[in-house]
Amino acid sequence: MRSARVVVGAAIIRNGLLLAQQRSYPADAAGKWELPGGRVEPDETDHAAVVRECSEELNVTVEPGDQVGPDVPLRSDLLLRVFAAHLTDGEPEAVEHHALRWLTAADLDTLDWLPADRVLLPALHPLLP
Repeated sequence: MRSARVVVGAAIIRNGLLLAQQRSYPADAAGKWELPGGRVEPDETDHAAVVRECSEELNVTVEPGDQVGPDVPLRSDLLLRVFAAHLTDGEPEAVEHHALRWLTAADLDTLDWLPADRVLLPALHPLLP
C-alpha cells in the first residue's frame, strides 16, 4: 500500500496574530479561508515545501518549526500537515488568493474555513494570546 501524499500548511504567527488566506478558486472553495501551503513535491521535505509554498503564495520567506495539531486526512491518498512558521523576510501579499487577514484568537471561529483547516482550530488557539 502506498503512503498518502502530504499537503503542508503554515501557521504563520506575527505579533500574536495568525495569517489566513481566502481562496479565489476552485468554485467550491472560493471565499473559504485556509492556511498558506500546498503539496509536498517528490523528494522534498515537509519543511522545504512550507518554505517554497509561502514564497509562491505570499512572496515571503519563512522558517518552519514544529508540527501543529494532528495530520488531517483530506482523502484516502492525501493528508494535511501544518507547521508553525515565522516570517524571516518580506511582507505577505495575496499572490494566488483573494485576500489575506491577520487573525486574533477570537477571530478564528468567525471565518468560513475549509473543512480540513477547521479541524485544526483547537490546535491553533494555543498559539495565540
